[in-house]
Amino acid sequence: MPKHGKKHQIVKEKIDRFSRYPIEEGLSLALDCSYANFDETLDLAVVLGVNPKYPDQMVRGGVSLPHGLGKDVRVVAFCKGEKEEEAKNAGADVVGAEDLVSSIQDGWLEFEKAVATPDMMSQVGKIGKILGPRGMMPNAKSGTVTFDLENAIKELKAGKVEYKVDKAGVIHAPVGKTSFGPDKLLENMKALLDSLHKSKPTSAKGVYFRSLAVSTTMGPGVKLDPGAIKKFIE
Repeated sequence: MPKHGKKHQIVKEKIDRFSRYPIEEGLSLALDCSYANFDETLDLAVVLGVNPKYPDQMVRGGVSLPHGLGKDVRVVAFCKGEKEEEAKNAGADVVGAEDLVSSIQDGWLEFEKAVATPDMMSQVGKIGKILGPRGMMPNAKSGTVTFDLENAIKELKAGKVEYKVDKAGVIHAPVGKTSFGPDKLLENMKALLDSLHKSKPTSAKGVYFRSLAVSTTMGPGVKLDPGAIKKFIE
């Protein structure tokens, strides 16, 4: 296993690994443990009480964070005809159809998000094995397969976060930059957790929010109290 540096070890001593901190306190502690010389991203990891191997327990969606993500998001749009002009006017960085699919098949991946009109999905499906593992595949549930390209692109550019539970039942998502400060980051976290709460599958039984933790890009994880989520998002 990789060893962390001295700075990481020093800040890690501030955290009681057996504690589940109140959300506000845990966030402040995570920010206090930020030591990198760049504006780090604050990430949230949530373990859900679902079994993703069953389709009816798959948790997937997206949410527009009130304060965005603090970074420029490069978006490509798969579309044809008049929709190309709509996508360009909405701010898409690259617009195309079969030509864009071919470029990606040849190894071009200089973007973070993708949207597509429904009629293009037969072509986009050809690069599913490339985009899927990277979290870039357009999906109707997250609002990125739509004829309303203008709204979809603007949401992604403004900092919409897409999430999908992994095989272990965990959601990983960014909630902003450390420079945002605790108030804005808490509002972003609230929006994400509220969206996850509303996305709870009806077939999921027992405790839904099993555990959660926050961490900066380089900093150690801080475990939060999952029992405080309901009150936090009210």
